[in-house]
Amino acid sequence: MSPIYSETWAVRTLPVKSPTFTTRMRYFLTLSYRGTHYAGWQVQPNATSVQATLEAALSTILREKISITGCGRTDAGVHARYYVAHFDCESTLPSSFLNGLNSLLPLDIAVYDCKPVSTEAHARFDAYERSYQYFVSLRKDPFSIETAWHYPLYTKLDFEKMQAVAALLPLYQAFFPFCKSDSGLEHYACDLKAAYWEQRPETHQWIFHITANRFLRGMVRLIVGASVQAGRGQLSVEAIQTALDNQTPLIKSLSAPPQGLFLTDVKYPF
Repeated sequence: MSPIYSETWAVRTLPVKSPTFTTRMRYFLTLSYRGTHYAGWQVQPNATSVQATLEAALSTILREKISITGCGRTDAGVHARYYVAHFDCESTLPSSFLNGLNSLLPLDIAVYDCKPVSTEAHARFDAYERSYQYFVSLRKDPFSIETAWHYPLYTKLDFEKMQAVAALLPLYQAFFPFCKSDSGLEHYACDLKAAYWEQRPETHQWIFHITANRFLRGMVRLIVGASVQAGRGQLSVEAIQTALDNQTPLIKSLSAPPQGLFLTDVKYPF
């Protein structure tokens, strides 16, 4: 009796690869830079920027294309003692990441810390407070040529009038008189927390301090310029008050040079 065969069709299947999931991590960098030789923080088409320099170094050490987002823009020649930026990457950061990154960066940019954060954390939009300082040098100083505004006519300045200009600022919520005319902003509101001048005779400097949730383009340098004009008697405190009341341009506008300006602090809710 012939055996009965049950024929089964075998279907050849290729081995199934498990799907590969790449987890992109977000990191916050804390850094400082001297802005003298840069066209500001933001990438510029035909000039060297802090952002582009950092991106090149990060891309090299992590071996992938890295884009970085800063806590805000600084103009050409402006410095940052404390700056925060974030970037995303798929690579695992090596244990020598900070040393390696700093070795690739020029001497005028230094990264101090790198920490993982939520992928929703944002260096610019989550910052709720920023502080700046502006340095005025009262005597010629070879060591502060690039980090202060040398003002040899300081003896002609009325410090109390400069302080009066600073005292006006927290009374207002909008600052159109202290914004560059080509900014194209939807509004000029800032929640200004503090503004004052400090005298430091031991270092022969006057320092302007200001803190707010945000700043308009060129705002701090225009405020410093208006303070100096008021101190020289070239612009009255009353005229500045009227411009703020009416949100109109100042009769005379002076932007202090960039080298005296420093971003000094940025605060986050986490």
